[in-house]
Amino acid sequence: MRIRGLKVHVVALPTRREHNWASKMSSPIGRHAIIELETEDGVVGWGEAPAGPTWGGSAMRYYGETPETVRHVVGELLAPQLSGKDPAEIAVLHRLMDRTVKGHPYAKAAVDMACYDAAGKALGVNVSTLLGGRHRPGIELAHSLGIMEIERCLDEAAQAVEEGARTIKCKTGLDPERDVELVARLRKTVGDEIRIRVDANEGYASVHEAVRTTLAQEEHGLFLCEQPVGGARGLARVAARITSPVMADESAWTVEDILELHELDAASCFSCYVTKPGGLYRARQQAELAERLGMSCDIGGSIETGIGNAANLALGTSLANAVLPSVCPVSAPAGSGGPAIAGVYYRDDLITEPFRFTDGMVIAPDGPGLGVEVDREKLERYRA
Repeated sequence: MRIRGLKVHVVALPTRREHNWASKMSSPIGRHAIIELETEDGVVGWGEAPAGPTWGGSAMRYYGETPETVRHVVGELLAPQLSGKDPAEIAVLHRLMDRTVKGHPYAKAAVDMACYDAAGKALGVNVSTLLGGRHRPGIELAHSLGIMEIERCLDEAAQAVEEGARTIKCKTGLDPERDVELVARLRKTVGDEIRIRVDANEGYASVHEAVRTTLAQEEHGLFLCEQPVGGARGLARVAARITSPVMADESAWTVEDILELHELDAASCFSCYVTKPGGLYRARQQAELAERLGMSCDIGGSIETGIGNAANLALGTSLANAVLPSVCPVSAPAGSGGPAIAGVYYRDDLITEPFRFTDGMVIAPDGPGLGVEVDREKLERYRA
């Protein structure tokens, strides 16, 4: 196989509601770059970059990307270098991409994803097989409540639980009093059997504020506390003063970040993305190191379309330590049934068949490559 060309499509999916968090209160979700890789023998691989300008690491360690920067980096810089190369030689391609451009992990992740998809299709196996095989059939769902009015959060959580969600994730970080009230009222709404996790996206003004808020939330039962402040050192100070496990997200982009978190005893788990480290190849390296260091993970993301979500599922099913409930969408084209709220963030999708949602778990597709078929009419309809 040889790569013939790479195209970048920018799309904007219709959302079910706005979905905001502390570091993103203005731009909508669903405006993503879709990568179409074609080989000389006609195999097409798909990838996705849900890049956002406000998404990065602490203290400018990592920078935001956009669909437009992805289009430029892939089209102008990476595509000429990758032309004629074998998409199955993923380690070689990553070395080449890193020599071509520093950083830009979301752009590289989208290319990586498309290469895995094409290689899996050519070999007739699912991407999870290329990653070493499945430990489980899917990913347990955590339904995410964006920052919105408490009453809306309670109504949505109740319906998500009724539809099968067993973990509720609360976006927090802008108003400590609201955040404590939300957890208290949410516990009364969903009962004691449902896990509640909070994610402030580095939003709290200080370690003191994060600790005070989390201790008050813990009175109502917390499953875990995700990235309350920025930086691994800040996380370590919070982790030493609360009871709930601390999860790193914005502080966990690379293998080097995992080493830093471990050395500082800053987090017991982390959110493993396909995109943050630069693709499936790098994400597996990150997760395997974390496993050796005793850290578990969920599979994080930026509310991908069915393309990127299929990659998330391939990763999550192939990692032994990806045992935590994840914000994994129940991707589905309009009118295909399934839950109305639980794991649903878009009113339509680019894939032709819905993902299955059973017993609180999003089931990974089984077909070759990513296991999804892209609806080209939808690709045109939602072109941005």
